Amino acid sequence: MPTHSGIPTVTVWSDIGCPWASLALHTLHAAAERRQLPLQMDHRAFPLELFNREPTPKFIVDPEIMAIAAHRPELGWRLWNGRTEDYPVTTLPAMEAVQAAKDPAVGGLRGSDELDRALRKAFYVDSKCISIHAVILDLAEACEHVDAEALADALARGSGRAEVYEQWRTAQGPEIQGSPHLFAADGYATHNPGATFAWTRSPYEGGFPRLDAYSADWADELLDALHADAPAVPDAPAVPAAR
Repeated sequence: MPTHSGIPTVTVWSDIGCPWASLALHTLHAAAERRQLPLQMDHRAFPLELFNREPTPKFIVDPEIMAIAAHRPELGWRLWNGRTEDYPVTTLPAMEAVQAAKDPAVGGLRGSDELDRALRKAFYVDSKCISIHAVILDLAEACEHVDAEALADALARGSGRAEVYEQWRTAQGPEIQGSPHLFAADGYATHNPGATFAWTRSPYEGGFPRLDAYSADWADELLDALHADAPAVPDAPAVPAAR
């Protein structure tokens, strides 16, 4: 995978509504911030609702959130506490905005990642309906490296939608195994790193996710590999804290 501006880059295929992807991203961001290592994320959409031809069911997301949050309370996640009718039925608009934000005139990879993090926090912590255009733009306003006005103009032109559908088609190939799947330099490729879990049976048959173990060591190992041969980046900005 390429680097941008000399900063090591990890390409992450995921759905914002996938708790396992949000766990992996939190783990990697936290490790980079703790070690003060520069890192960029190149987000690619793995749109579960397009694969499954239905909204990602709340009865699947809720028990996954409970299993993960009980194991990693530092995430600060909680079950949806907004109005039932405000629960996001789609995450496509949010993923489209993350893609649109990659435009250097809007935010570039740094701004795109800031927006992705803000959207995940809005859903998993603040129970905000990230399906809604106004909510997405309000979150963009609070992102330091996102030009919210430019993003609004880009979304009005349909920016980000074609990219999400193109990435969905790519993700149907064998290389992308699911959400999350991370790729980096020297052939690094890992699906749902650190998590040892299984459903007791199909969630459609009343099963529950069982998280047997979660190791965050993978994030440090990846950072070690990325920075082992990376050239020094003068005054490289630290990865911004989650909002």
